[in-house]
Formats: sequence, C-alpha cells, structure tokens
Amino acid sequence: MKLSLFFWILRIVVAVILVQTLYFKFTASEESVYVFSSLGIEPYGRIGIGIAELITAILILIPRTSLFGAVMGCGVMLGAIFAHLFVLGIEVKNDGGTLFILALITFLCCLILVFKERTRLINLLN
Repeated sequence: MKLSLFFWILRIVVAVILVQTLYFKFTASEESVYVFSSLGIEPYGRIGIGIAELITAILILIPRTSLFGAVMGCGVMLGAIFAHLFVLGIEVKNDGGTLFILALITFLCCLILVFKERTRLINLLN
C-alpha cells in the first residue's frame, strides 16, 4: 500500500510540473520564447513540446498508460536537460536554475516509474 502511494505521488509530481509549465509555453511568456528562440525552434518547438508534455501528463496519470507516459517524460526531459547543459546553461534569465532543477526532478521521477515497470517494458519490446 505504501509503495503504491509512493508511485502515485511520483506520477502526480510529474503531472503537476508538466502542466504548470504549459501556461508559460502556450501563452508565449518572455522566458519561454527566449528558451525556444535560443534553441532555434520558436514557435513550433515551444508549442509542439507543450503538446508533448500535455500528452505525457495525461498518460502518466492513467494506470494503464503510465509506463508510456513515463517513457515519454524521460525523453522530453532528457531533451530539456541536454538543452540546458549544451545550449542554455543551468541558469536561464536569472531563474536560479529552477527550470533545470524541475527538468531533473521530472526526469528522475519518470525514470523511477519506468524502472518500476521494467519487466512490462521488456515484455512490450520483445
């Protein structure tokens, strides 16, 4: 019971982080436009990644699809982490590294959820 609650908390953390960043992506906030302009994918990348994050948040909250959401979340967040490490830097527009830290937290939560379902993932891949 306690372990199940832990995994639900991880799912909720991922969904909350992803959904709260959607506002900034879909309203073209200054920081979001800056990030995606720096990556050379503004506005289509911003909107596309926002849609991918919305799908991830939905999938991760549905028990039957949570594995797919977690895998998708790992991929999206790995892209964000690499963007921070190789293009943007840890700190973006004096945010104190908040975006980078949120990407790391989301990635680690998704990775734990994928690891939990590793046998199911292996069976799907075979």
